[in-house]
Order: sequence, then C-alpha cells, then structure tokens
Amino acid sequence: MSLKNDTIRLPRWMKVPMPKGENYSKVRNLIHDHQLNTICTSGNCPNKGECWNAGTATFMILGEKCTRNCRFCYVEATKPDPIDWNEPERLAQTIATLKLKHAVITSVARDDLHDGGARFWAITIKSIKKVNPTVTMEVLIPDFDGKTELLDYVIKARPEVISHNIETVERISPKIRSKATYQRSLQVLKHIASQGIVAKSGIMLGVGETRDEVLQALHDLRSVGVSVVTIGQYLPPGELHTRLMEYVKPEDFAFYKQAGLEMGFAYVESGPLVRSSYHAEQHIHALKRG
Repeated sequence: MSLKNDTIRLPRWMKVPMPKGENYSKVRNLIHDHQLNTICTSGNCPNKGECWNAGTATFMILGEKCTRNCRFCYVEATKPDPIDWNEPERLAQTIATLKLKHAVITSVARDDLHDGGARFWAITIKSIKKVNPTVTMEVLIPDFDGKTELLDYVIKARPEVISHNIETVERISPKIRSKATYQRSLQVLKHIASQGIVAKSGIMLGVGETRDEVLQALHDLRSVGVSVVTIGQYLPPGELHTRLMEYVKPEDFAFYKQAGLEMGFAYVESGPLVRSSYHAEQHIHALKRG
C-alpha cells in the first residue's frame, strides 16, 4: 500500500538543518554571478547545505530543462533553451575560484540535439582541465540512447569517474523512467568500464522494490564492471510524480552497503540522505582499489 506524498511525516533520520554559513553563501553567489546551474538546486537535494558549506557543488550543464519526463525527477521537463557555448569557460573559472580538488558535473538529457550533447560534454571536460590541470572530475551522464560513438566523446575527454544511474530495480524501471531502459543503462556502464575509467551508478529506494530485487540490481551493476555505487532514499517531487512507498530504515541501507562491498564494489555510499554525488570526492579512491 502506497503512502500519500502530501501527508507523510519525515522520520527523524531524514531531517537536515536549514542551509546556511559563509561557504554556503559564497558558493550560492558564485553560481548566481556566473549564471550556472546545479543539480543541488534543480533537484532540490537535501544535502545542499552540507555540500555547499564544504565548498562543493554538482554543476549541471546544457541548461536546466530536460527533454525527458521521468516520474521521479525534480528537473523541469520542457523544450530546452539553446546551447550556451560560453558555459564551459564560466564553469572552469568557477571551479578555479572555489579551488576545488574534485569537481562533479551532470546534465539534463538533450534528445533535441543530434549528438545528445556529447560534444558539448567533451568541450566542457577539456575546458575545466585546461584551467584546472590538477582537478579530478566525475561526470554524471545521460545514456545518449546507448550509442557508443557518443559515449566515446565523453570517455576520450578522460574524466576520472563516469557515472550513469540505473535509478531503480529492473521491474520498476519502465514505470518511472521515460525513455532510458534498465538493460541499456547496464550496456552504457559496461562500455564505460571497458575503457579503463571508473564506472559508477546509483539507485534509489522506497518505490516498491524488494530486498532481493535490490541485491539483483547490485549484482547486475557489478557484473558489468561498475566500481562505485550509491544507494539513497527516494523523495517524491510532488503529487504527479511516482509515489513514495516507504522510508527505508538506516539499518537496511547498512545491510545493502555491506552486501555491495562483499560483491566487490570498491566503494558503496548507502544511506537515507545519499544522492549520486554525495561525498563524491571520496569516490575517486576507487581508482586505486577498483
């Protein structure tokens, strides 16, 4: 039986303090002044205060309007704006100003573009590394319709970690993802891992999955070479989105973390407040252990 999204009271383990602090304000102001987007804001991330106070943010390129309409996502699904070709340089300079050692970049899906934005992704990665030669980078990418020639634009730009989320277990995937498929996502991750780059993925819990299905999803990810996995709690954006079925308990997240480590993942980030980029600066260690 599903829970009503508008009447559920957050359990104590889901409550976080209001974002504030000097570093938080600095990051917020830089993002605004440089006309950049972040998934922290567009995705209404509960960890925004913690991450921005630590001087980190997950930047979102190619605008903030998505061509896909996934039923779990906060990001606006509508006709995207034209590409801003000055965005890569502004982003590179912002990362330099923040003196980041590790940067995380994601994007909306751009199915309106003939290459899905793959070339823009490559330009962005190269621009960041040119201005910040010592920075390490994680990129969270769409599936590019599973086309390896488009994935290779990103791969050849050589970010240290390439992430692509399967989002949920195989049975539920068609119900909440508008175009991407479970098996295609696994093939995308397999191709990434085969090129010698750390492959990362993530799933969210609380949409009706069973324990066995979560374990199977973890097994599937490990079997295609994924080294890092994140497991977090689904939070519904609103009444028109996928319903929340349960708040998964912290001890269950601990169970999945241990199970993932026993399967051979180099890093498992599992907890109620975990999102794809949570503690991403630590995931770079998978390079040494994966």
